Amino acid sequence: MSTAPAEQPHSEWPLIDLANRLMEQYPGHRVEIIGGQVLVSPPADRAHARALTGLMLPFLNAGLHGEDADVLQAIGIWLPDGHEDYAIPDLSVVDADLEDHCIENNCYDPVGFRLVLEVTSSNYQTDLRTKVTAYGNAKVPVYVIVDRRHNRLHVLTDPVADGYETHRVHAPGELVTLPESIGAKVTLDVAEILASAAHKPEAGAE
Repeated sequence: MSTAPAEQPHSEWPLIDLANRLMEQYPGHRVEIIGGQVLVSPPADRAHARALTGLMLPFLNAGLHGEDADVLQAIGIWLPDGHEDYAIPDLSVVDADLEDHCIENNCYDPVGFRLVLEVTSSNYQTDLRTKVTAYGNAKVPVYVIVDRRHNRLHVLTDPVADGYETHRVHAPGELVTLPESIGAKVTLDVAEILASAAHKPEAGAE
């Protein structure tokens, strides 16, 4: 999602209080705290939302939304990088008992996350850099990025400090099978995903 740092007033408010006030001020926006910085994302565009709907299908068809696991959009993950840090991935595969691991502010312990996925928007560097560090430090086993700017799919595995040991980039025409550690065999069609996520030209545009 497109993100921008929020201008933080000179006050002693905890960042979470500031983040919650921003959510009230900008309904429908996504507010995260990453690296001690508040990031505000506008509502998703149609292509972004359509891509997420399509991306859910292979996970659902693999049986990952049931007794053992859930496939969820926009669920908060508590991050270890700061005492108030949290992110809200576009899509997550989580343990079914995640509700038992709520930490604060409707955010959950990263131990319950098997996979997180982001679909990039205008501020793609947040997903390609900032969140790589954040999710790696949180030890999320698999991080998938639908990179709409560069028309490719990233699959990051084997989390280490400040990132991931394995980072594979896939182009249209490839079929990508995700690690079965997420709980099932899931194969993604890169061309299909990127086509779904692409912006359609406006009527009359050249």
